[in-house]
Amino acid sequence: MKFIVSSTYLLKQLQILGGVINNSNTLPILDNFLFDLQKDKLTVSASDLETTMSSVITVDSDNEGTIAVPARLLLETLKTFPEQPLTFVVEDNNTVEISSNHGKYALAYADGAEFPKAVELTSPSSTTLLGDILATAINKTIFAAGNDDLRPVMSGVFFQFSPENLTFVATDAHKLVKYQRTDVRASQVAEFIMPKKPLTLLKGILAGSESDVLIEYNESNAKFSFEDTELICRLIDGKYPNYEAVIPKENPNKLTIARNQFLSSVRRVSIFSNKTTHQIRLKIAGAELNISAEDIDYSNKAEERLTCSYQGDDMQIGFNSRFLTEMLNNLSSDEVSLEMSLPNRAGILTPSDDLDEGEYVTMLVMPVMLNS
Repeated sequence: MKFIVSSTYLLKQLQILGGVINNSNTLPILDNFLFDLQKDKLTVSASDLETTMSSVITVDSDNEGTIAVPARLLLETLKTFPEQPLTFVVEDNNTVEISSNHGKYALAYADGAEFPKAVELTSPSSTTLLGDILATAINKTIFAAGNDDLRPVMSGVFFQFSPENLTFVATDAHKLVKYQRTDVRASQVAEFIMPKKPLTLLKGILAGSESDVLIEYNESNAKFSFEDTELICRLIDGKYPNYEAVIPKENPNKLTIARNQFLSSVRRVSIFSNKTTHQIRLKIAGAELNISAEDIDYSNKAEERLTCSYQGDDMQIGFNSRFLTEMLNNLSSDEVSLEMSLPNRAGILTPSDDLDEGEYVTMLVMPVMLNS
């Protein structure tokens, strides 16, 4: 088995696939890339059993064969090469020899047949959307997903597809983000929970991508296909909580403010907040927003006044500054609205501008109890 390939082209593809490989694998074979050569098409796969990703790379060859090559060793070697053709030759002594312009390098390989086979999806449903839209949906939601192993359903992003719209939701019970597109639709209703790792991989590859992504899914797995790449992952099993029930419908108090100004202020004031609660207090009266924090243990306190546009009753509400900062950071609009009903009900943060037609973002942040 022999093939010739460009060093930088191969490295670029392998670096993407390398994101799938765990630092510590239970099966040693998973520390390898699977190379499956069929004439001039080399399919390279990486897997951690939960997620399998493969890319088709064009090479110069008329051979066929499969081998498993040590991923870390190969990546570290490729990173050092300038752009040049590399020749891979599989030798009889269980090594694969790489020849560059200046030298030869031999790596021990494993039998490709040991590599776990990717799952085949039986009778999947499917929908297609633009890569960049999927990347944006992941970006806007993934930060709000939880890390609690006891509640695995909340550690992923909930995909809700229907003929009216596509909705993506993430929550960790303190904050919730719902991202909706009414300009993209699915042929039938479907719901599934995607784990974080494959989403992080997709987000990195698809940002700014103009290519279409075909999403196929059944009860237990989902498959994303675009250009020459395929990603298959196991879905999180379980029922997603009824998130609609926690979004307050009546919010008569509405604050509109410049996002950057609000974010900077929250960041500054939160430095003076209690290190365990991160609590900041918003006090709104007329067109003035007063943001304050106090750490009684150390006699640290801070207070800032901002002008804002506000309709509603004067009120005081407490938030965890870390959640508020994360949400404001994740929006890109110039202005944001914060809608509230009562000091013990969730606040709803939405961007006032910078959205495409048919794009909706709703962020929900739970308040913290203020000690008067």
